[in-house]
Amino acid sequence: MKNTVRSSAFVLRRTNFGEADRVLDLLTPQGRVSVMARGVRKEKSKLAGGIELFAICDVVVANGKGSLGLLVSARLVKFYRHILDDYDRMQFAYEVLAQVANVSSHLDEAAWYDIVDEVLSALDDVTVSLFLVQTWFYVRIAALLGDELNVMRDVNGSKLQSGETYRYDGVEKGFVKDSKGNIADAHIKILRLVSIKTLHVVAQVGGVADYLAECVLIARHHASLRQIVK
Repeated sequence: MKNTVRSSAFVLRRTNFGEADRVLDLLTPQGRVSVMARGVRKEKSKLAGGIELFAICDVVVANGKGSLGLLVSARLVKFYRHILDDYDRMQFAYEVLAQVANVSSHLDEAAWYDIVDEVLSALDDVTVSLFLVQTWFYVRIAALLGDELNVMRDVNGSKLQSGETYRYDGVEKGFVKDSKGNIADAHIKILRLVSIKTLHVVAQVGGVADYLAECVLIARHHASLRQIVK
């Protein structure tokens, strides 16, 4: 029997192959792996129910041809079903999987698994602000790609000062002191929190709702992710 490896995994992408097969891009705690799921599109396939999106899956993968593994078995461990109840949260969940699938194809880091895990878990909890989840994701993905948002100093290297206002400069990719700027102490504090704390911890902090819309714009602009067209 071929050597097999068992792991938890998120399904990043599913691509139909042939008449009944699918190629799956899986994200595991050890990194990304592509596998062939043979016969998974058949009506009575035992694999189909275990490879849902927005779920933690338990998979067993055997060596296949070249770099493509062979999916031997799969079962759902946890399905984040509440994501499907809200259109905006569902659309962002799709974006997260697509963006991670894109960037992990050339930067295979184990940390992607933890990011996806935290984001999907938070999206499943309707009490957690979508703006907060988005801000956290954009800040974290930028940092992992080597473009960490500097939340301690402005573009000139000066420490960000309490009581001052700033604007985000997309060319310099940092903060510029501006008396008419719309970034104040509260925004900076939130961005500092999401850069160092888990999403679960940040979600427990109160009094941030009024500032999150601006934080999302800053984080998304800084991340400068490629637009994914589904």
